[in-house]
Amino acid sequence: MSTQGPLSGIRVLELGNYIAAPTTGRLLADFGAEVIKVERPGTGDELRSWRLFRGETSMLWRTMNRNKKCITLDLRSDEGRAIALDLVRRSDVVIENFRPGTLEKWGLGPDQLTEARPDLVLVRVSAYGQTGPYRDRPGFGAVAEAIGGLRLLTGDPDRPPARVGISIGDTVAGLYATIGVLMSLLRRERGEHQPGKVVDVALYEAVFSMMESLLPDYEAYGVLRERTGGRMEGLAPTNTYRCRDDKWVVIAGNGDAIYRRLMTVLDRTDLRDDPGLATNPGRWQRRDELDAAISAWTGDREIDEVLRLLDEAGVPAGPIYDAADISKDPHFLARGMLRRREVRDGDEDFGPVAFPGVVPRLGSEPEEIRWLGPELGAHNDEVLGSLLGLDENARRELHEKQVI
Repeated sequence: MSTQGPLSGIRVLELGNYIAAPTTGRLLADFGAEVIKVERPGTGDELRSWRLFRGETSMLWRTMNRNKKCITLDLRSDEGRAIALDLVRRSDVVIENFRPGTLEKWGLGPDQLTEARPDLVLVRVSAYGQTGPYRDRPGFGAVAEAIGGLRLLTGDPDRPPARVGISIGDTVAGLYATIGVLMSLLRRERGEHQPGKVVDVALYEAVFSMMESLLPDYEAYGVLRERTGGRMEGLAPTNTYRCRDDKWVVIAGNGDAIYRRLMTVLDRTDLRDDPGLATNPGRWQRRDELDAAISAWTGDREIDEVLRLLDEAGVPAGPIYDAADISKDPHFLARGMLRRREVRDGDEDFGPVAFPGVVPRLGSEPEEIRWLGPELGAHNDEVLGSLLGLDENARRELHEKQVI
């Protein structure tokens, strides 16, 4: 299948694993870049076995590494290093998320990479960044979510800090790395490229950047924010409410005009017209009272009626979905967010499986998923043969030496 998209003609060498750097590679590949992902010979990226419920390769791998060409290469060997540098010479971007100093130890540090390709865009994703006193500490996204401030605010106030059910710290870091790639490519296009200038993305900083006014609130007011469960600190009413059929709905009635419409739907004109509840500070002080009123109303109705009445009144609300709900939702389908592909994994045929569509949409139609995350070393012959010119005998010898 031919490569289309605004990044067509850009070649990216992905040396990362797990979630963070591969998120960047996936986004770039989604929009047409040729992304060559390098994995360890024999074992590959550990993501292949994460959330592996059946078969040999997880759907997480298929999702995170779609539209990429996957090769195997031992970067620690002299021959593997030489091949990597040969690929760098033919690439526009290198992205990696090893612990700082790892590439330098292998002879693939910034100096060697930019010597091979002077106008290279180099993106480095790590737990704490390439500088600073924590530089050499190991860390995953979960740790970054803790130190960046997110974990303390996640969960109910009377329970231990919780985590979001996805690798949010890694994903956000991958988004920032993507922005870094695009800005660097733009500067290069303008002739402003600065050799040796690395895009340095730290997981904890990516998380910290999402924390809104967490730090200024402390510095200015002495406020240490705490967990508020389904609420948002300082905003009311906005929470999760149970309906009569034991389904849950999120209602966001915290805008002043929206609040009045919500109380009208609830037939609580006493709360709607109370001057002490006209603005958000007053509503936050009486949040328990408001949540009790809303819970009583939703508890008398099934979720479909709740959603219909709130929609008619212009009050933002939505059901809490699980994967089964998403898989049959007509809006997801209409927007191209459910992309079903045939999946065969080893001897097992899963049939058509829905995968998330490409975000953002550029124009009237979203980009297509050209292929799912491929098998280990699936593109060795294409990349090493067609791109680097290594003949079949050379590739066989490298395979026997476990270089590829």
